[in-house]
Amino acid sequence: MTKAIRIHRTGGPEVLEWEAVEVGDPGPGQVCLKQHAAGLNFIDVYHRTGLYPQPLPFTPGVEGAGVVEAVGEGVGDVAVGDRVAYAGPIGGYAETRLIDAERLVKLPDAIAFEQAAAMMLQGMTARMLLRSVHRVESGDTILVHAAAGGVGLILCQWAAALGATVIGTVSTREKADLAKAHGCTHPILYTEQDFVAEVERITGGDKLGVVYDSVGRDTFLRSLDCLRPRGMLVSYGQSSGAVEPFSPNILAAKGSLYLTRPTLFTYTADRADLQESAAELFAMVEAGKVAIEVKQRFPLADAAEAHRALEARETSGSTVLVV
Repeated sequence: MTKAIRIHRTGGPEVLEWEAVEVGDPGPGQVCLKQHAAGLNFIDVYHRTGLYPQPLPFTPGVEGAGVVEAVGEGVGDVAVGDRVAYAGPIGGYAETRLIDAERLVKLPDAIAFEQAAAMMLQGMTARMLLRSVHRVESGDTILVHAAAGGVGLILCQWAAALGATVIGTVSTREKADLAKAHGCTHPILYTEQDFVAEVERITGGDKLGVVYDSVGRDTFLRSLDCLRPRGMLVSYGQSSGAVEPFSPNILAAKGSLYLTRPTLFTYTADRADLQESAAELFAMVEAGKVAIEVKQRFPLADAAEAHRALEARETSGSTVLVV
């Protein structure tokens, strides 16, 4: 018998229960994965609270890394003993889990399990945002909200490596220093500064072609004010709460703006796209262009404490749950 975090009712961190589970043998196309670490992400909070409903009971977590223990019929891409990682599907807060082999990618030897668990969802999200959703080029200036967070730090580094200038919002001076050390040229302390006014100042009134917003309700409308005509707001999270309903006429009035709400799982649904995304992420990390900062580690059994810290904005960089 192995153990996992289970959710039997939605709610606060207290609904995360550590209990024994039966895993069973892998079916056709599946593998049994012995996990070494799982990643912590805000989407886990959305699942826990019921904002993104899941059938009850369930094991949360969409990111992890470990070793293949057994394979089911028809599995050819991975074998017993392979070091692998994944981003999706749900079920990552577990010592051992079953997962479809097609969602796994093999880990390069140079990338450790904890590093992989901290980078798959966040790193491929950054790659999606910068290379697919809106292609950032050398000379561009972009705004990244929550620049010292898990995705934020990767976004800042990757964009800087592409030759872009990064403006980033953060909540504390410590996080401003962290973001600046990872490619954010202009950290804005939003608790003391008006980020719209700062964007105007930094760009000389030109504003921006793209804003990456994972905060949601607290920043959404004012993010639109940072865009030049025909600019794009990429809303990819809602750590402050869901965006309130608004009229599309606002987009027209502010300059024929574009709005998109992408998810990594759509952009990597095809295995070829998944492999391409992971390969590009691994290459950036191995080349030293993107450093994955694991700033917090919690035992998997203490997932509730990790959720409390994440929601209180007490974390920076990436957080992993260690098995």
